[in-house]
Amino acid sequence: MASPTLAEDIRQRLGECSPAERKVGRVLLAGWPAAGFETIATLAERADVSAPTVLRFVTRLGYRGFPDFQTALRAELDERHASPLTLYTAGGYGTAGADGAAGADAGPAALLGRGREVFTTAVDRTLAEVPPHDLERAVQLLSDPKRHITLAGGRFTHLLAQYLGLHLMQLRDEVRFLPDRPVERTAHLASMGRRDVLVVFDYRRYEDDKVTMAELVRDAGGRVVLFTDTWLSPVSTQAEVVLSSQVGAPSPYDSLVPTLAVVETVVAGVITALGESAHQHMQRGEETAKRAGLT
Repeated sequence: MASPTLAEDIRQRLGECSPAERKVGRVLLAGWPAAGFETIATLAERADVSAPTVLRFVTRLGYRGFPDFQTALRAELDERHASPLTLYTAGGYGTAGADGAAGADAGPAALLGRGREVFTTAVDRTLAEVPPHDLERAVQLLSDPKRHITLAGGRFTHLLAQYLGLHLMQLRDEVRFLPDRPVERTAHLASMGRRDVLVVFDYRRYEDDKVTMAELVRDAGGRVVLFTDTWLSPVSTQAEVVLSSQVGAPSPYDSLVPTLAVVETVVAGVITALGESAHQHMQRGEETAKRAGLT
């Protein structure tokens, strides 16, 4: 089982810390990951604590000192920005017996066994680590009929944005996908306000435009729900809700299977929250599709 990321580790250990140490942890998380590369003096000043408190905090995380902590952060950032090409090279994919892969000469039984092991572990850990309060808040925002929902994804994750959006469209009104064309996209973002919720899917090799979108929505008083990986998209600093997933796979491509499990869990929560109104909305949709000859 993969170790938690540094940000996850900090979140999990905040409850063990003294009040002063928790202030250091919160400052780090608020400016993650850039804050981790600031000097001890700068962190201490921003957290309004002493320099020894910063050192005690990183020691509590298991590091010998601040340089050791920053070395680990640099190594993690290399993973955070890894591409399928670098993962292919590093993992020896396509070579029989490659670590983490079934290998080109492995039979279907070995491939299926590896897939079962990787995906079962990733889904189990993802669902175990989703903070209940984040799931609850995501369901609240997506089931609130007064809110307008806009979904946006990335290179591959636009597929999951569409998957979630199509389900939400069957359950409630005011659900849209962020337009692709610049003029339409600009107009849509400019019109968003405090009743809007932007749902973003952003995974490593993060896309800069997602941060800008989130900032615009937050500045307008709206809310941001983020689906991301365990390294956390930069959008996390703007998001009210962060739902992270494992991405381990038997190939050099990050898996979206665990994220799909989270998406379907969210959909189940929205159906429960909407109750009979969801049922009625689905019925109207079915009747309209039949009359329009779309079934």
